[in-house]
Amino acid sequence: MFAVRPGEPGDAVDCAAIVRELPDYFTDDVPEKVVTDLSAHPAWVATKSGVLVGFVIVDHRSARAAEILWMAVAPQLRGRGVGTLLLDRVVRDLTESGRAVVEVKTLDAGAGYEPYLATRAFWERRGFVQIDMIDPLPGWQPGNPAAIYVAALTATR
Repeated sequence: MFAVRPGEPGDAVDCAAIVRELPDYFTDDVPEKVVTDLSAHPAWVATKSGVLVGFVIVDHRSARAAEILWMAVAPQLRGRGVGTLLLDRVVRDLTESGRAVVEVKTLDAGAGYEPYLATRAFWERRGFVQIDMIDPLPGWQPGNPAAIYVAALTATR
């Protein structure tokens, strides 16, 4: 049904279009950031019948750590396993490349913004643990507290 493959520069327009379909989750400047980050960092995309329906972009922070910069699934397919499929592939590839931890930032519960309840639940169900909250996080608008989540991919000691 869904397939996951490495992202390519030509996927940028479709990834940005998905972001634009999710105004409750992304600010107006994010589509441009996604385009820029997709050209600079590894990415994976999910497709259905050849149509891009989700993506994830990762920054390799060091030889042992990575950060998920962006992840989104087309709104009509949220809750159908596309995000899990993407994340499973990313985690497998990061683990195989020697990464021990992966980080993701999302809106903290303290913001009281209901759409992000499901987002935080997604990360927590997949083993991510919130380790901090930062407000203001550099690059984020003040008043949007960032929840910092990490997941161990392998033992670190």
